Amino acid sequence: VQLQASGGGLVQTGGSLRLSCVVSGIDLNYYAIGWYRQAPGKEREGISCFSANNDTIYYEESVKGRFTISRDNAKNTAYLQMINLKPEDTAVYYCAADNRLTIVVTPKGYHYWGQGTLVTVSS
Repeated sequence: VQLQASGGGLVQTGGSLRLSCVVSGIDLNYYAIGWYRQAPGKEREGISCFSANNDTIYYEESVKGRFTISRDNAKNTAYLQMINLKPEDTAVYYCAADNRLTIVVTPKGYHYWGQGTLVTVSS
């Protein structure tokens, strides 16, 4: 099983990025998906997650209205659209997947992880 996160980069405050997570070796139709980030010196935090059937979606308070999680199961790919980025969004972003139908927010609930993609927002 592999999760390949990409799409990070350097943007100015107010800019946008779309992160992608291409998954191989599993069928995303049966997996909960989560996006996490970890800034230097901080713990990994959950940004957005959804259940396998997308009926439950979670957004961390600071990203509500700015980030949108989505998936294309036919492409086995999950996305995180980020707009109005702020310097405090700077972090390494990770995608994760777990074989469960229900939503899971805690990082410990995920079995598979991607390698991370760096997002840097300049002020």
